[in-house]
Amino acid sequence: MQKNFKGFVICVNYLPVDAITIFPFIFLKKSKLPVIKSWLQHERIHLLQQAELLIVFFYVFYLLNYLYLIVVLRDHQKAYRSIVFEKEAYINQTNPAYLFKRKMFAFLNYLN
Repeated sequence: MQKNFKGFVICVNYLPVDAITIFPFIFLKKSKLPVIKSWLQHERIHLLQQAELLIVFFYVFYLLNYLYLIVVLRDHQKAYRSIVFEKEAYINQTNPAYLFKRKMFAFLNYLN
């Protein structure tokens, strides 16, 4: 997948979360539009992760990683923020050059 692929952004009035990426779409809650730049960067990192793992494996690994972390950490927010895919996205969401310099499977660098 080309690193300049931006996905298809859809703004909606109601989402149970601030943003979610389901390849190739990025859904954003309209109330979060003031912070759209960092959220888009975060979600575009997820687009690359999903493409690298052929979409379905991304969700399998995401769920397994979350289930493991929720058992270990016993806290939803800590478990969510510790998911390897989320760590990569949160750490790099404010770096506009990251998508262009990112190496394939870069999320592996965030495994503990």
